[in-house]
Amino acid sequence: MNGKRVRVLSATSVVLSIVALAGCGGSGDEGTKASGPVTVEWWSWDESKTTQPVADKFNATHDDVKIKLVKQADNVGTAQNVRNVVASGKNVPCLVKNFGEVPGLAGEGLLSDVTDALQPYLKKKAFTEAALPAVRAGGRYYAVPTGFTPQFMIINKSVYDAYGIAAPKTWDELIDAGKKLKKHGVYVMNLAGEDPSTLVNLVQQANGSWYRQDGDSWKVDFLSPESLEAADIVQRLVDNDLVANQTYQDRPALISYFDSGKMVSLPTSTWQLGTYELNYKKSLGDWQPIDLPQFAGASAFTTPGHSVNSGLIVPKGCAHVKEAVEAGVWMNTTKEAVDATYQKDTKQYSWPGAIPDPSPWVASTVPDKLFGKDRDQARGVILKAVAGAKDTWTVGPNYTGVFAELQDEWAKIVTKKITVKAALAHLQEFTVKDLKSKNINVEG
Repeated sequence: MNGKRVRVLSATSVVLSIVALAGCGGSGDEGTKASGPVTVEWWSWDESKTTQPVADKFNATHDDVKIKLVKQADNVGTAQNVRNVVASGKNVPCLVKNFGEVPGLAGEGLLSDVTDALQPYLKKKAFTEAALPAVRAGGRYYAVPTGFTPQFMIINKSVYDAYGIAAPKTWDELIDAGKKLKKHGVYVMNLAGEDPSTLVNLVQQANGSWYRQDGDSWKVDFLSPESLEAADIVQRLVDNDLVANQTYQDRPALISYFDSGKMVSLPTSTWQLGTYELNYKKSLGDWQPIDLPQFAGASAFTTPGHSVNSGLIVPKGCAHVKEAVEAGVWMNTTKEAVDATYQKDTKQYSWPGAIPDPSPWVASTVPDKLFGKDRDQARGVILKAVAGAKDTWTVGPNYTGVFAELQDEWAKIVTKKITVKAALAHLQEFTVKDLKSKNINVEG
């Protein structure tokens, strides 16, 4: 495995069908009732300054259940620690910040089935609809939804204006803008050679998925109309030399390049805005938030609503599933919990990605100087992105290995060694063959 895979891959290795394991950790995992308050151990590698206040607020407002926050070093360390305790069956925590795709982790047998405990909150519609698919596998729930961060675009408006180019509303218009900008030595977007997320996001935005589940079988289709529509956008950007290929592996150099005015359109989300505000020097105030460009002829405004690490997972062997779900739902759907994440130095809250209406907290995600006079536009752009979010993406039982293969293919795509369609055809063959080798029923 090359070094490029390590940065992006989920920490799962799935070799089993989710359907076969859909019953793992059912109601038998609800745990026993304690005579006093139940303590739910919560593992997270997020900064304690945002997580500890949430635990403290929960403990101050609940008598029967208490949260004990246990700080983890990082994503990879958490994954290994969870695997170790689940294997041993001892000292299993009941809530863990997710470190991979939920269906994959469920397929490994690492997660408790929380469907029954989650049902009362689903009936109350405590979560935004787009937050639910990512925590399901085989029709069952294996994590408390934490939701997604909304996707939109920011453009360096000063450069667009300098050359009389309008903000793009569709991907076709963005490509047209790129052709005009190219004449002035400016790239319209950046496609890093190690990160195929642009293609994945475009397939999701087209309401596509490379996997579908049909009973006890998987259907694989990398060459669906939605996938080919996404491929066409990427291919035209590459063929016309409209994109830069700055790597994400050198973050300071990347940010400096974004700041230079040589690349002027960034698909982004709320969590990245503060970094731009902090690090941009030349272009601070020149950027404008705009809606994520749409496919021409799209019937409805759509943004990708799938999150790789969505869900607060409940590991297999948790002794108090019901109480863990109660605590997890509170942390991700209540005003008290979101308000507890407020940081005075940044004047921001953690993004409430699972809540149907995040509008009370949107203003805090928008930096003071990044957008200059266009700052007030950001609130509407973000809320429109939330409202338009859809998650039609299904994660197959071998997606970890497939994504690694996609990364290798993507590097060839951006360097024009192969076409996007050729890469998708290869991935179709690779995925079907790999599933068959694992004795998983597959059509494709």
